[in-house]
Amino acid sequence: MDDLGAGPFALEFFDEPEAFLLSAEEVLAREPVLGSVIASVTTRTARELADGQDSWAEVGAPFDRWWLVVRDDAGRVVSAAMRTAPFRPHPTFAMPMPEAAARELAVVLHARGELLGGANGALPGAEVLARETARLWGGELVVAKGSRLWEAVSVEVPPAPEGRLRRATEDDAATVLAWFREFHVEADQQAGREPDPASGEHNTMDSVLGRIREGVEWVWELPDGTLAHLSGSGVPAYGVARVGPVYTPQEFRGRGIASYVVGELTRRGLDAGVRMCLFTDTANPTSNKIYAGLGYRPVVDMAEHLVRLPASP
Repeated sequence: MDDLGAGPFALEFFDEPEAFLLSAEEVLAREPVLGSVIASVTTRTARELADGQDSWAEVGAPFDRWWLVVRDDAGRVVSAAMRTAPFRPHPTFAMPMPEAAARELAVVLHARGELLGGANGALPGAEVLARETARLWGGELVVAKGSRLWEAVSVEVPPAPEGRLRRATEDDAATVLAWFREFHVEADQQAGREPDPASGEHNTMDSVLGRIREGVEWVWELPDGTLAHLSGSGVPAYGVARVGPVYTPQEFRGRGIASYVVGELTRRGLDAGVRMCLFTDTANPTSNKIYAGLGYRPVVDMAEHLVRLPASP
């Protein structure tokens, strides 16, 4: 762990998930919905390492992954971030972060020669981090996509279509993996962006099998046994579970499957005393409308910003 920062905020870096979780518990417990991504990803990493697995070893990133807590001048933890994304350009993900702390983080990373190619997370901190990074490196700031975090304050489950909802099994793994990858491409298409064919490459058979064994992937099976839909509903962290990804192949859309499945998984979570949240793409009005109709309400807008350096002469 490194303690850095001469300004009003102290930045504490961690290279082990367990140590980070101990220090970040204050803010993750205080803001469990805002911290759901960091908490769930980090606890999964901790479980992997405890089982003798380290998927990061196969990523091939030019830096060691890290986690971060931000403390104010009174020592109170006010934000948390991580750089653990297995896909290029390995963006950070941050909870709401004071702008001064975001600028300070950019300076620290630049000073140690670690190029931050992307910053994801709550606005405006994520944008400030990326903008300051671009300035320091002489690069360009590009907004890749916007997202919105929602929480279900209640839920109205629509009528069930024909078929049944069940947990995915290892026999479904090949289909789940294919749909994970198709989800990323089609999400870009639906939002009017040029699809990135490599955006789902970080999903592997091992990662899919791990999620299936956790029991967090659900499929909709038609009466004839055909699989028609996939939804994830994660293991709760600090009392919060996150739904996603949500994917229906084109030939099965328009039947109300996604609306029912998300509504039903949300209902089960709420009935169990779990707070339920999910992300939408702000450029996709259809999904935003569907989830608002189920009972989800916006919490915070987020965005992924990329930092592109000028081409070498």
